Amino acid sequence: MTSSGTKKPGVLFIISAPSGAGKSTLCRAVLNRFADLVYSVSYTTRSLRGGEQNGVDYHFISKDEFEKGITQGRWAEWAEVHDHYYGTCADFLDGELNAGRDILLDIDIQGAGQILQRYPDGVTIFIMPPSLETLKSRLQSRGTDSPAVIAVRLKNAREEIAQKDVYRHIITNDRLTDAVAELIAIFEKYRS
Repeated sequence: MTSSGTKKPGVLFIISAPSGAGKSTLCRAVLNRFADLVYSVSYTTRSLRGGEQNGVDYHFISKDEFEKGITQGRWAEWAEVHDHYYGTCADFLDGELNAGRDILLDIDIQGAGQILQRYPDGVTIFIMPPSLETLKSRLQSRGTDSPAVIAVRLKNAREEIAQKDVYRHIITNDRLTDAVAELIAIFEKYRS
């Protein structure tokens, strides 16, 4: 509560990273550490993939419904990627923040820029790979992408890393335990 007796608004944590930097692993660690932290599940028009659950991995909606949301200003941020829309619901963010709950938003650099226009107090955190060579090795060891896809991911990573200074905090994920500790310390600082 604030001195006037109103509930203190929640904190919006915005985490971005190149593909393969370990962002998902770090986000899971933070969510495990802070049981009351709310994870913002994005909306998408792409099809459900094996093992995914609606409302857990994404909210899967039709292209028409998403486009209607664009017209109505429903999205705090949105993008079209590979002929599919992805976005974050503004009403969800507003409702949770106004209720005093802290939110974790796992989002790309383009989306983070849009979010900051609407939520300028958002705490931005960029996850860096130790090096592009390490990143390449991590992407190859996943065994999920072709060499051509890995090349595109590395090109995108260079462009994303070039914009890292827009972020308030930068964590290099060289040793996972150190990166987790550093990330948790940032969350604790803003949540206290």
